[in-house]
Amino acid sequence: MNTTQMFAPLYSMLWWIIPLFLIAGAWKAFKPFIKGKVGELVVSAHVKLYLKEPYILLNDLTLPDAEGGTTQIDHIVLSPYGLFVVETKNYTGWIFGGARQKMWTQKIYKKTYKFQNPLHQNYKHMKVLEDVLEDILEPEFMHSVIVFMPESEFKTAMPENLFRGAAWTDYVKSFQQEVIPVMKLKRIQLRIEKEVLEKSWKTNRAHVDHLRQKNTGS
Repeated sequence: MNTTQMFAPLYSMLWWIIPLFLIAGAWKAFKPFIKGKVGELVVSAHVKLYLKEPYILLNDLTLPDAEGGTTQIDHIVLSPYGLFVVETKNYTGWIFGGARQKMWTQKIYKKTYKFQNPLHQNYKHMKVLEDVLEDILEPEFMHSVIVFMPESEFKTAMPENLFRGAAWTDYVKSFQQEVIPVMKLKRIQLRIEKEVLEKSWKTNRAHVDHLRQKNTGS
């Protein structure tokens, strides 16, 4: 019996394991991206259900920043009552954090994970958007909103602009005073759409590379 014949039964048993490992590796690599996109789809559904006209939703926007890189905004809700910049967090478990803390904590059973304060993260988004619209809209009419999924639970007191599930839409609707005329709102939408980078793998790759260089200091 030659070597091939000896190992043939083993090969036949293991042929399906290799694709399984490849699939598992791909899932691990793309899991954060997929989770993020699911969270963004949920927030988009909230808008369709609870924020109809005159609200306008812009999704997944990559804008150039003043540092030569880019920033990615999950959603911008345009309305006569103001602009709402929405950061989505598709996290589960217990969430601990404070407005001034640089890092927040996610706890799932006995495991603990650190993540960037989403308020600080969205502040950067707001500043980039202020630069884009500096000659059209005053900054006081832009509002930061953070949305976690219902599966998470806040274990510390959170700011008034941070929510679980669809509750954020009530916050948006609490702004009732019209501060942006219809024609100006259209100008704002056109300006953002003009400045936003093309949605593509290349754009996402460049954004990720910029973040990596920034975080490593290289």
